[in-house]
Amino acid sequence: MPARDNFHSLMRIGPVQIGTHRDRNGQTKHAAVCSSDGCGWSADYTSQTAARTHRCRVR
Repeated sequence: MPARDNFHSLMRIGPVQIGTHRDRNGQTKHAAVCSSDGCGWSADYTSQTAARTHRCRVR
């Protein structure tokens, strides 16, 4: 049975939302999602500073 994927340390920087979670190997990951309409960007990163790098081109 896979471990639960609970997010903690949620933050919002402009349209980007970042949440910290543990992957199935127990490593800490940072998921970033852009909430702008029409963007649809999301990614997992190993550091929180890398998760802040998205520049949304949709206006």
